[in-house]
Parts: sequence; C-alpha cells; structure tokens
Amino acid sequence: MTDHEPRFANPTIDLMSSHVSVRRFTDEEVSDEAVDAILGAARRAPTSSNWQTYSIVVVREPSIKERLAEISGNQEHVVASRVFFVFCADIRRLHVVAERHGIEPLLGLQDTLVAVVDAAIAGEAAQIAVESLGLGAVMVGALRRDAVAVAEVLGLPEGVAPVYGMSVGWPADDPLEPGLKPRLPEALVVHRDRYSDEGAEALIDAYNAELAAFYERQGRNLDADAAWTGPMARRLRVVRYANLRADMEALGFRFD
Repeated sequence: MTDHEPRFANPTIDLMSSHVSVRRFTDEEVSDEAVDAILGAARRAPTSSNWQTYSIVVVREPSIKERLAEISGNQEHVVASRVFFVFCADIRRLHVVAERHGIEPLLGLQDTLVAVVDAAIAGEAAQIAVESLGLGAVMVGALRRDAVAVAEVLGLPEGVAPVYGMSVGWPADDPLEPGLKPRLPEALVVHRDRYSDEGAEALIDAYNAELAAFYERQGRNLDADAAWTGPMARRLRVVRYANLRADMEALGFRFD
C-alpha cells in the first residue's frame, strides 16, 4: 500500500492528514471561548502515570509576544499570532507533592523526559483542536534557543521550562492552496515487527525529488538535487541550542 491509496478514514483522520503549518494570520481575534475549547482538549491528552507534568502559558500581550519572537530568531508570526501558547515541562508540582508528604523527591532523566513528552502530547492535542475550529497554527521550537530568557519573560519558577511555543490565528491564506508538503515515504518511517533500513538510500532519493517538485511549484527550491538532505546536512554542521542542557538544569531539571 502506498501513501496515496485509500485507507480507512473519518473526519478526525481526514483533519490530521491535511495538516499544514500556518504562519500568516489575519487581524481577526481568536475568542476566549475558542481558546478555552483548545485548552480543554489539550488537557485531556494522555499523560504518563497521571503525573500531568506540563503547563501551558497563554500569551496575548503584544510586548510579551514581541520578546518571545526576538528570542525565537525574530519569527514574525509569533507577533502576528492572535494568541501564542507556550507548552512547558513542569515538575514543580511534584515538589509540592513531595513536600506535602514529607519526602525528598528523587528526580532524574526519566522525569525530565516524561515532562517533555507530556508537554509535546498536550501540544499536539491543542494543534488538532486548533485546526478543527478552522484556525491555523505553527509550532515554535526556537524558544529553546534561550530557555532561561523565556522563563524570565514568562515568570516561570524553578521546575518549569519551555519546550516549544505555538502561534495561533485565523489563516490569512488558504493553507491547502500550495498542496500538502510531502512527508518521508511510509516505507522509510514505518517498520513492521522489526526495524529495517533496506532500500533507504533509494527512498531518500525519491523523497528528495518529490520535495523538490513541491518547492519548485512555489518557486523556492534551493537544493535542486537535495531538497531534503541538503538543508538537513547544513543543520548537522553545528550543534543546535548548545546551551539547552545548561538552561534546563538551571531551571531545575536533571539528566542523571
């Protein structure tokens, strides 16, 4: 079965299968009712052992969005968004629990990972809710460029760290007009019973070509023969967010 053959589907799967990132928004406000509905869906997302080790900061104040945009590498959509969510790993409440029961919490890498995963799952649930309302969004991992600075801007206490943000608003353009950006071939990503990278080189070559054609239709293909591998290789030449571990440790997270 290929990526393009019919499959079992329903409105939820159709919505998820038509996901696109939206970076251009109108000036129309996103109502508090819509935000509450999105947050309600996010809060029902799965969480490890019911720990619920995440928090969400809802940002509407323009000056705060401007500062977060600056930290994120001056991404204009952060400022243009009608509402900006920051999904945080949050182990602060675990310390509250420990204090209440008179114990010293023994936290380590597992707990850090659980909190990050919790935040990621909640954010994906929020993204689906956003799109179900006809809104658009794009996730902003670049907040991790300076997690300590983000914490200062948002008043995050020890034990709370930003994982990523999400710009949300009403799309200024038809998000599906360019078509869906191709994903890596299913045969490269999905493994049955055991992992296999047999034929990976050919599959990557095919994806390079498919992605190049997608970009060329928009007049923005920068790597004719390496539309995916070229940009990825350039990113691999440097360690990204080299200060991230130190930032996370400064915010109260452990990696041992």
